[in-house]
Amino acid sequence: MSGSEVKDLSSNKLVQSFLFFSVFRAIYGTIILIVTWLLATESDGPWWWSLVFLAFSMVFSRILFRWIKGLRAKKQEDAVSSV
Repeated sequence: MSGSEVKDLSSNKLVQSFLFFSVFRAIYGTIILIVTWLLATESDGPWWWSLVFLAFSMVFSRILFRWIKGLRAKKQEDAVSSV
């Protein structure tokens, strides 16, 4: 791929969204796995706490991602309207 093809691809909204989602999931997923492992192995609570935490994190991650996505859309809207 030439430099202009990479630049065209990286300016595509779908590609940007996919990359952002992938980075978000990688970081958030790693944190969730570490916390779940600590809950399951290091805490004195029952084993099912880790399952409750995983269920909560699934819902919370969707809410967090939508909020971040909304912030990015608003920032892009503001940038376009100020030009």
